[in-house]
Amino acid sequence: MKKNPARNVHLKNKVSLLLEKINSSIEIDQRLYKEDIEGSIAHCTMLIKSKIITSKDGSMIIKGLKKIKTEIKKGQIGLDTKLEDIHINIESLLFKKIGNVAGKLHTARSRNDQVVTDLKLWIRSKINNFENELKNFQKILINIAKRNTNTIMPGYTHMQIAQAVSLAHHIMAYVEMIGRDRERLNNCLKRMNENPLGACALAGTSFNINRKYTSKLLRFNKPTANSIDSVSDRDFVIEFIFCLSLLGMHLSRLSEEIILWSSQHFEFVQLPDELFTGSSVLPQKKNPDGAELIRAKTAITISNLSALLSLLKNLPLSYYKDMQEDKSLVFNSYDTLLESIIISNELIKNLKPNKERMLFLSNEGYTTATDFADYLVQNNNVSFREGYKFSAKLVNYAEKNKKKLNQLDFNEVKKIKNDVDKNVMK
Repeated sequence: MKKNPARNVHLKNKVSLLLEKINSSIEIDQRLYKEDIEGSIAHCTMLIKSKIITSKDGSMIIKGLKKIKTEIKKGQIGLDTKLEDIHINIESLLFKKIGNVAGKLHTARSRNDQVVTDLKLWIRSKINNFENELKNFQKILINIAKRNTNTIMPGYTHMQIAQAVSLAHHIMAYVEMIGRDRERLNNCLKRMNENPLGACALAGTSFNINRKYTSKLLRFNKPTANSIDSVSDRDFVIEFIFCLSLLGMHLSRLSEEIILWSSQHFEFVQLPDELFTGSSVLPQKKNPDGAELIRAKTAITISNLSALLSLLKNLPLSYYKDMQEDKSLVFNSYDTLLESIIISNELIKNLKPNKERMLFLSNEGYTTATDFADYLVQNNNVSFREGYKFSAKLVNYAEKNKKKLNQLDFNEVKKIKNDVDKNVMK
């Protein structure tokens, strides 16, 4: 086992191989290497400015960190799985680069405030990624709506045909949902954008550090107010996964409609063959696996949210190793939702509405019955409840005579309400 620069010398024996294995998080948190180095550079810059370390030592540290970042990015150096996490890996690499001066970097800092800083920086960048993806998704939906303002389709309640609507009206409902998702993620960003560096293990530090300066360097709005809360807070992780779960739920609902609409029962839309898969035994099948997988992956994100809430609910203040498990949940949620958005974009971009079929079913379901009731209220001086009864009688008459409402003539309508005028036929 290689020397661990953060190994507690109070422990006389090596960690058992079993504990070393379950204690290690490097295979997961290696994704934080850029954020870890960014935070370390800001911390070191602050130590120099506050005259806690010399400019010479600080410059060596920063130069070494930048070189490590470049070499990891280019794949020129690997991370050691025997070292516990990304933080110890970076520090170990720094020792190899510049020697014992590397030991000064951890002055006035703990892994407890370091890890939460890294995670905040990572989530912040991913929220910005989602903002771009979701804005693009809204544009795709809006373009479809613009092309289909006059495409009539049946609107549903209780999975029963209810009223005629335009496809544009229906699609724009998802634009509203995604807009709220964007707003929620931006609100999450505003709440989490506070700098935990300086909280150290839990009680701050005796060094005269400048937390406002590190906040400025790392583009945080301000330092956190309470050091104990700073290292134990995972509200921002919960909120981020909640926002992704809600976004996933919206994408799942849209996917469910695509699955229904592309089925033989509906035939509302057509999708190109490349967005379907075939069956191993049924040669005629076209399976909407992409949409089905979006629907399924939403359950994964929701379960991640539940897991994180369960993980934290019994933890007293402040930091515990349990919190190490948050990163796999947040990384998995991010990967899952980003993939779902990309697939959703492809599905929506290639969706072609079957306008004739939509219009046909709009007439099948007596979808203008409410409009007839409204007409009577507006033109025949009846209450809505009276108009509703007349409209129900008209539907019953049409059903009995196996006609759609648009197939009734004026004399048939007058049988239900004899004082209507011919404008009712419009």
